[in-house]
Amino acid sequence: MRALGQNPTNKEVNKILGNPSAEEMANKRVEFEGFLPMLQTVVNSPNKAGYEDYVEGLRVFDKEGNGTVMGAELRIVLSTLGEKMNEAEIDALMQGQEDENGCVNYEAFVKHIMSV
Repeated sequence: MRALGQNPTNKEVNKILGNPSAEEMANKRVEFEGFLPMLQTVVNSPNKAGYEDYVEGLRVFDKEGNGTVMGAELRIVLSTLGEKMNEAEIDALMQGQEDENGCVNYEAFVKHIMSV
């Protein structure tokens, strides 16, 4: 689904697949005909956040109002809120995003995330 431009959460994927066990996730295959209705469910999901929603959410952490947030603070948010990310995932996402002061331009960061 992600290769087709969708970005479902792991929770959404598990729900669509019927909450499979770890073994089923590793070994079970989905036929194309079964995949299409699953994809349509994700495409039609009304709870999709857009660029502005993400920027607005990060703007809360912009204490100086200069379009940046502290990279360390962003790492904490990514590891503790919502669908929590592990350290390796955060490192991969944050690679090349921090400036020399350890700050992240959150508008560029959101564009980067949405393009991945």
